[in-house]
Amino acid sequence: MHTSLPDFQMPNEEQVHLAAEGFRLLADPTRIKILWALLQGESSVACLADLVGASPTAVSQHLAKLRLAGLVKGRREGTFVHYSAADSHVRALLAEALFHADHADNPDRHDDQPHVHEPRPAASRG
Repeated sequence: MHTSLPDFQMPNEEQVHLAAEGFRLLADPTRIKILWALLQGESSVACLADLVGASPTAVSQHLAKLRLAGLVKGRREGTFVHYSAADSHVRALLAEALFHADHADNPDRHDDQPHVHEPRPAASRG
C-alpha cells in the first residue's frame, strides 16, 4: 500500500536511531525546563538550577547529556560557561511537543494555535 505512494520514503536506520535518542533525552521534565529556559536566552548553570528547581550538579549533568546530543551548546568566558539552545530546530521540536501536550490534555480544543507561548530570544541571564 505505502509503496504505491509516489513520495513515500522511510527514514534510514541512522536517522531513526538519532531521532529516538533525541526523544529519549527529552523524556525528562528537568531537561525540558532547561531547554525552555535556554530558548529564552543564554544562561549559566547556577541560573538554570534556580529556574528549574534542581541542584547545580544535576543541571550540569543534564547539560552534558544535552550537549552531547547536539541540543545545547556552551560558550566559555574565563571560568564560566554560558549555555544556549543549539539552533532553531530545538525551538521547533520543543514548541511542537508542548503544543501537542496542551492539546492532548484538552481533546475538545480544535484550533491549531499554540497555547504555550513560543519562546523568543531574550537578553542573557546570569
